[in-house]
Amino acid sequence: MCYLEPPHIIVRKWLIAGIEYPLLAEHMSEFMARTLYFTSLLYRSTTEHKCAVAEFCGNMELCRLTEQVVFSDIYKVSQYNHWTSPYLDCDAEALREDNVFKLEVAELKSKFYERAQALLHGDLHTSSVMVTHESTQVLDLELAFYGPMGFDIEAFLRNLILAFFAQDGHTDQVNDRKNPFSKKFIALWDEHKDGFGEAYLPAIYNNLELQQLVQKKFMEDLFHDTLGFGAAKMIRRIVDVAHVEDFESITDASRHADCECRALEMEKLLLKERRKFHAITEVISAIQ
Repeated sequence: MCYLEPPHIIVRKWLIAGIEYPLLAEHMSEFMARTLYFTSLLYRSTTEHKCAVAEFCGNMELCRLTEQVVFSDIYKVSQYNHWTSPYLDCDAEALREDNVFKLEVAELKSKFYERAQALLHGDLHTSSVMVTHESTQVLDLELAFYGPMGFDIEAFLRNLILAFFAQDGHTDQVNDRKNPFSKKFIALWDEHKDGFGEAYLPAIYNNLELQQLVQKKFMEDLFHDTLGFGAAKMIRRIVDVAHVEDFESITDASRHADCECRALEMEKLLLKERRKFHAITEVISAIQ
């Protein structure tokens, strides 16, 4: 534990106010690249990795809660679901009746449970980060578990996207964000490629062309996972029990619902068609 002295403030509140953070992208990409790379089989031996996975298996109850709210409740009638009614009544019903969407969610749910790729924060949204203009601090680690890397990356990026859609309910100012995570992650991989990591053994992946092909495939899969998990998690922020201040603080119900509706349509697009996107710039263009 540590004391975060003023003026540290929750990121979500500053996003709502439309304030920029000059070091936020740099700090968060560094945090995610290092924590995900160094706890994965790209860096660790299989023995170290399995021991670490076993240690965090004890957090199963909180993982089960995450599964319930992200991958289950919003796709059925549940007492915990709620949304901006009556404006989004038809949208919520359409979500429960969308077979293609449910098939995609089933695939993501399987990865969530079965793929112990790296140690995740588990709830890395913009209320789990406090900042000043010089400092970035990540909080609330109680949901940590071993799972698919994209689950953590999407949580932070998707909250930036929700903040984008909520801006029309607060102000006319819109701010872009960039994320240099991929560049930093690949740099760590290149630096330690001859280390103890057993995911891609140097004796097998023993030439530059093959190494680059492996990295390209890995990062493409991670990008698509990120978009998919992000859509699943952020849709639940609109129609299930736990909503976000970005939208909830919009007092005009009609404007509130309009912002949520556009976000909901974007998330459905990103989940269903995530494999058609190949770069974050394409996602930003689609959002705009």
